[in-house]
Formats: sequence, structure tokens, C-alpha cells
Amino acid sequence: MRDSQAVTFLVGLTGGIGSGKSAAADIFGELGATIVDTDAIAHELTAPGGAAIKPIRDAFGAEVIASNGALDRAAMRRRVFADVQAKARLEGILHPMIRAEADRRSAASRAPYVVLVVPLLVESGGYRSRVQRVAVVDCPEEVQVKRVMSRSGLTAEEARAIMAAQVERSQRLAAADDVIDNGGELAALRPQVEALHRKYLEMAAVS
Repeated sequence: MRDSQAVTFLVGLTGGIGSGKSAAADIFGELGATIVDTDAIAHELTAPGGAAIKPIRDAFGAEVIASNGALDRAAMRRRVFADVQAKARLEGILHPMIRAEADRRSAASRAPYVVLVVPLLVESGGYRSRVQRVAVVDCPEEVQVKRVMSRSGLTAEEARAIMAAQVERSQRLAAADDVIDNGGELAALRPQVEALHRKYLEMAAVS
């Protein structure tokens, strides 16, 4: 067990939509890392009774809250795409809450290291300063499009629109300390993650 006073070794895991972040995170978790997923935290905060629901209702009105008390994501998405200031207001509510909960879960970990899954890690500089390593799950953009279409039922144009709103692949790779190539079969992912797991165990032990 880790010393309760030990500094938590944090690995930031990121990648574009459809790159395979979740698959990589699942393997890290199986190997013994604590997984802190900021998307999962965001969903908890905006679920019925979630801590973000009241401030979101206060800021945007009841029309962005679904009948079950959760955030109406479709309605909120329409507001955000139509109004840049609305996007900034929403982020101003959610991002501090997400970061605080991510920090709490990371600090509570007794695993050798923590994998902080942040889809927009490169875009949001606040997380880069929190982690000791950045691992990027990478694949060709055409593979991303096919996976998003298959998984979400979106058109190629819709998938590319989401990708266009994210940082370019080259920028993400430039920010990486470690790159996980997920352009091929899923079976090729595990040995790469296992190698990084061994590396992170060594780094965490001396940090």
C-alpha cells in the first residue's frame, strides 16, 4: 500500500474521438492503475441530483434540464453551438467541479499510479500541469471517422465536425511523452499498454 503522504504519480491519457482512449484505460485499470475519467465525472455531475444541475439551471433555465432531472444534453449542445458565451458559461460551471473531483479521486488512490483520462487534455492547459506524463492514444483520422460512425451512428460529416473542434492530431502527438498506436486491431493495444505500465511503475517508484 502507498504511504498516505506519498505524492500521487499521474499519467494523463488523451486522444481524439474514436482513438480508443477507453479501451486503453480499461487495460491500465486491469493492470492495477487507478482510472479517473473526467468524462465519467462530468456525467455524474449532470445526472439527476448531480451537483452541477442547480447551477446549470440557474444559468440557462429549466429548458436545458430533462424531465428526469438530468442535463438535457441535446438542448445544451444546441445552446452551446449557437452561442460562444454560453459555452464559456457552461465550462465555467463544470470544469472547476470536474477538476476538483478528479483531484480528490487521484489523491485518494492507493494504486502505484493514476491514469487521468482527459479527452481535451492538450486543449485545456490546466491538466497538463497536473500530470507527470502525457500518453496519447493515436490512430489515422480515417480510422477515427469509421469508429465514430460505427459506434455512434453519426455521418462522416458529423464525425469530422466533432474532430474539427478538437486539437489537430499533430498537436496532440507533439504534446505526447508516450504514444499508443491504436490504428490496427485491438489485440495490438494490450502489449503497448503493458509496456507502458511497467515503465510507469518504475517511474512512480522513484518519483
